[in-house]
Order: sequence, then C-alpha cells, then structure tokens
Amino acid sequence: MQSIQQALKPLQDKLSTWIENIILLTPNFILAIIIFFTVYFAAKKATVVVKKILSRLVDNPALVNFLGRLFQTGVLLFGALISIKVLKLDQVVFSVLAGVGIAGLAIGFAFQDLAANFIAGTALVFRKDYPFRVGDIIETNDYMGIVKEINLRDTMIETFQGQLIFMPNKLIFENSVKNYSLAGRRRIDLGVGISYGEDLEKVKKVTVEAVGHLKDLVNGQDVELFFGEYGDSSINFEVRFWVPFRQQTDFLKARSEAIVQIKKAYDENGIVIPFPIRTLDFGIKGGEKLSEVLPRP
Repeated sequence: MQSIQQALKPLQDKLSTWIENIILLTPNFILAIIIFFTVYFAAKKATVVVKKILSRLVDNPALVNFLGRLFQTGVLLFGALISIKVLKLDQVVFSVLAGVGIAGLAIGFAFQDLAANFIAGTALVFRKDYPFRVGDIIETNDYMGIVKEINLRDTMIETFQGQLIFMPNKLIFENSVKNYSLAGRRRIDLGVGISYGEDLEKVKKVTVEAVGHLKDLVNGQDVELFFGEYGDSSINFEVRFWVPFRQQTDFLKARSEAIVQIKKAYDENGIVIPFPIRTLDFGIKGGEKLSEVLPRP
C-alpha cells in the first residue's frame, strides 16, 4: 500500500501544483476575458465610426468596407495580445511560435489559398483600374449578378434569381470580368426572320422605324439592321440598338418592347414571320408525290 502511495505521490504533487496555478491565475483569466470582450465590442463600434469617416473621404464603398474590416481585425488582434499578456502566456506563445518549424511550414501550405484570396482582394480594391464596384452588374467564372460585398477573402454576388454566390477573390483576380454597368449602356441584338416572299427593303425600313420609336434609346446611336442568312423557312436578320443600362430589367424591358413593336408593325404592313416549314420526301430521289410511291391496288 505504501509503495502505491509513493508511486502516486509525484502525480499528486503535479496535480496540486496545477490546481494552485489555476487558482492563482483565475483573477487574471477573468480579467483577460473582460479585456478581450471589451475590446471586441469597442472594435465593432469603432469600425462603424471609421467607416462613416472613410465614406466621406473615399468614393468607393468596397474600399471603405475593406479598410473597416482591416481596422477591426487589427483592433481584435491587439486585444488578444493584451489578454495573453495578462495571462502571462506571452513567453509561452512566442516560444511555441518560434518552435513551430516544419509544422509552421505545413500550416503555411494549408492556408496558402486564404492568403492568396486576401492578397487578391487587396489588389482588387486598391488597383487604379478597378474592374467593378459594389452595385455593379458583372459576369465572371460563369456567374452573372449584382456585386453586394467585397470582403477580405471573397466577393458576394447576388444572381438575378436571388441566389448569393460567395466567390473567392483569387478566382476573380485571375479570370476575366465582364462589367455591364461600367459603360452605362448596353446593345441589344435581336434576331428576326421574315418570309422569303417579302420585300427586303420594305422590311428593313419598317423594322428600323418600329424600333426607333422605343422610349429609352441612347442618343446618337442609330438602329442597325443586318441580313444574316437564308434559313430553312425564312430570311434571318439581326436588329441592333443601344439602351441605357442601370439594372437588368432595363435590358429585358427594352428587348420585350422591341419584339412587341416589330410584331405590331409587321401586322400593319402585311409582313409575315413564317412558321417553321418541313418538306417530306417520300421517294428515294426526292420530290415524288405520296400517290406515286404507294403501291397500286
């Protein structure tokens, strides 16, 4: 029995030492928690104020949001360092960081995508030829929608169907971005087909006039019409015209109204938009009538 007690004595002494240290550090632990959460809530309040000040100085919501998040992250890191100092764990933390070695290298590889997205986000916000801003309609990486937020790691895009896409900044930075809002206008290419029996000059005149009567057209840009091909059942052409573009509905409404006006003008002028026509050949050579290829009774 005594041998068992002697064997357990080092363990008891170690546990006693740990308990004493925990009791001694309890006030520091409580103080560290209070400091950290105080800094946390103060950082959130201060970030709101910083964003308001920056929004008056910088006409770039994405940059304001980016700098605000960067400020908040810095304040939180400062609070964490103070908490570690209060707990008297600063030397331990620095020793661990210094001794990380190979583990640190492995962690670096694990978080390389996170670092790449952060750098890409910084480059997107600070570059002079900024490709897009919050509120712009863009298309990138097979997604099209409205830019809602540009964060440190990703950019939030809301599609026209209402889905939210959180796209890593690295993908946006490395791939092409099509910005529909930058120019403030957009061209509509509308395909139309008319019967082979129509007068093409008359069709062109009626179509251009019909589209030219639309309300929202860009001044100085003429309506263009180009015949393109002889189709299976129609002569096909394309009508091109420019409309002011602020949101996707501007494009959709203008295209819809153009279709309505063209159909109305064609009805008034007797111009036919043909149905698809199919010719059935019943013979090997083609062109034979059904009565000619059927066996006679």
